[in-house]
Amino acid sequence: MNGKKGSVRIDIRTPETAKMSGGGRSSSDSMSPSKWIWDVWEFAKGDTDRVTFSLKVGLACLLVSLLILIRAPYQVFGTNTIWAIMTVAIMFEYTVGATFNRGFNRALGSLLAGIFAVVFMQIAMSSGHITEPYIIGLSIFLVGAITSFMKLWPSLVPYEYGFRVILLTYCLIIASGYRMGDPVRTAVDRLYSIAIGGLVAVFVNLLVFPIWAGEQLHKELVSHFDSVADCLEECVKKYLSDDGSEQPEFSKTVMDDFQDEPAYRKCRATLSSSAKLDSLANSARWEPPHGRFRHFFHPWAEYVNVGAVLRHCAYEVMALHGCLHSEIQAPFNLRCAFQSEILDATTQAAELLRSMRKDISNMKHGLRTSLLKRVHSSTERLQRSIDLHSYLLTSSHHLSTALSSNLIPSRDHSTDPDSKGVEPNAADTLAPRVDSCHDTTKKQQRRLRSWPSIEVTDLQEDDIPRMSALESTTALSLATFTSLLIEFVARLDHLVEAVDKLARLAGFN
Repeated sequence: MNGKKGSVRIDIRTPETAKMSGGGRSSSDSMSPSKWIWDVWEFAKGDTDRVTFSLKVGLACLLVSLLILIRAPYQVFGTNTIWAIMTVAIMFEYTVGATFNRGFNRALGSLLAGIFAVVFMQIAMSSGHITEPYIIGLSIFLVGAITSFMKLWPSLVPYEYGFRVILLTYCLIIASGYRMGDPVRTAVDRLYSIAIGGLVAVFVNLLVFPIWAGEQLHKELVSHFDSVADCLEECVKKYLSDDGSEQPEFSKTVMDDFQDEPAYRKCRATLSSSAKLDSLANSARWEPPHGRFRHFFHPWAEYVNVGAVLRHCAYEVMALHGCLHSEIQAPFNLRCAFQSEILDATTQAAELLRSMRKDISNMKHGLRTSLLKRVHSSTERLQRSIDLHSYLLTSSHHLSTALSSNLIPSRDHSTDPDSKGVEPNAADTLAPRVDSCHDTTKKQQRRLRSWPSIEVTDLQEDDIPRMSALESTTALSLATFTSLLIEFVARLDHLVEAVDKLARLAGFN
């Protein structure tokens, strides 16, 4: 804003400017056939099941099209065979369970619509030619209103597609049957065609390289454990290694544009995975025993519960990421003072997450007592360290004095009974590390006063008490970060319980 002191300039790029500054890539390059073919190839290579699904749909459509292409079946069903093609196109889903689910709704909806159409058509025909169209019109109105209301009923929402099928099939059968003169024959022929299309869709999806929703749900949940563990380690390591010399632009922080943090994007996708896990679990309930899932009543709902608890932990990781990119930052030397304890707690928590991921992936019921003890011990050491050196979090003046004089007491982990998993020479290397941190601090004095942004040379004598309080606020941001990390560890207990319950109900070895 005109370069005035104390002002902040935020540049928001419009789509036009983004295209112009998009790495110098012209629109002709992005629309070139070779570029498009390469994108399609990468998309297909990312998940080969996509190609399998596409080919299976084409095969099913080809099979039902033979009812029209071959003369004999066409003479039997006539133009009603188009209903078989339409059924395949509507019913064929990505997984076997979703196809069974949609097929059930399609079959039940078509059956009920056919029965209603025959009954109302008989009533209309017996009432005479004058009242017949009025009765048909009234029946269409009633069926449309009732089905549209019922599909909004909370307990009937999973069968919304079935109510839509009832309305569509009923209107088409009764309207066309009224003009064709033989509604019963029309309804029966169309039900036969729908049944043929449904059977073709089910058998092709089930017998030709089946894609199981249960297997997809299993893999999806396993990948979420890796995402949360990787994001936790990535966030903490970056927090401890960030000396404040490079900070992302405010616009990138607002738009969550962190290109150098791939694990963060995966963890953010985990937070929005609730609908996908619910959909896969609902589809998996319709599937017969298959592969590693050999029970008719496999506890698919427990996968959803474990995913919900894992998202509860992922929220804390997102909060840690928010501290990493917040405007108020703790001095780098203060972070170095607690680096060993923070890294140890993070490593142990990530190891516990990966252990649970491995057990779920291999469908084994492992004992995690020792891992939990190590996680709790590392967290307790972090809490004791913060409590012992809490004075460092209240005044950066005392911090600078302590660091420059090397007065921070060394923490001898070798005598700590709970120091399993910590390097024995951590205490010996603490003093040199503090010295290096103090040297780094001299290079980033401006970052220590990142909020509010006041140059060191602009400080007046009256501003010193206020800046001292503000520096204490920046030091307290480290307490916020560590408390979020401790809360994450506390939530891991609930995650362990949920995984143990899943292993017990699913019969893991």
